[in-house]
Amino acid sequence: MTPISEAEPALREADLQPTVRLAAEFGGLDAGGRLRLAAERFRGELLATTSFGAQSAVLLHLLATHAPDIPVVCVDTGYFFPETYQYADQLQRELGIKVAFYTSPVTPARMENTEGRLWERGTEGIERYGFLRKVEPLNRALREHGARAWISGLRRSQSSDRGKRSFAERQKATTKLYPILDWSDAMVEDYFERHELPRHPLVDRGFASIGDWHSSRPVEKGASVESTRNNGLRRECGLHLESSDADFQI
Repeated sequence: MTPISEAEPALREADLQPTVRLAAEFGGLDAGGRLRLAAERFRGELLATTSFGAQSAVLLHLLATHAPDIPVVCVDTGYFFPETYQYADQLQRELGIKVAFYTSPVTPARMENTEGRLWERGTEGIERYGFLRKVEPLNRALREHGARAWISGLRRSQSSDRGKRSFAERQKATTKLYPILDWSDAMVEDYFERHELPRHPLVDRGFASIGDWHSSRPVEKGASVESTRNNGLRRECGLHLESSDADFQI
């Protein structure tokens, strides 16, 4: 996120105060209360995202239970594991939800033929890949839904960078909300068991973080979960970092 001292006029300290206050309010509520507050505060102007990853069922179940009117979108890179698409269908069916899928206008075949296999080209390639396949589709989803706020299932325990985040943040013109930010892995596991939520099929094969097939791998003994994404070069895919496009709201 942009530091206040370096922010553009629209994001100076006075404008960030509502976000700071909202973060404080979130801190005094449980996850369900945070979602209900978000739905009330940003009535009709927010959406939630899901990746249908290893722990996505938790936020989706919370949304279905406490804020079923908040629209949910999934940014489909075109490179999901087959099991992820199957899991997406299963969760939508069992939770009674409907998720809108957004994809890049640049097809995987076109990208690979014009720019190559970007995920194999170091951090610059990963950044370009994230912009094309993730950032642009999400920015379009936010605009089409008229959303000025975005709910994400980030948790502090997922990575060192995420450990520094607040319950509510500003990313350019968008307020980002993290209703399960303070949940531990044990809390997530307990929620799965109490509500008998289905697991992503790849969890049984050792995957703890599940993204695209070319950039995710099982956790090896002694390795961190962070190291299983993008060959350990980068945990964040670009969605949770400010984009370089001045016209984008994230």
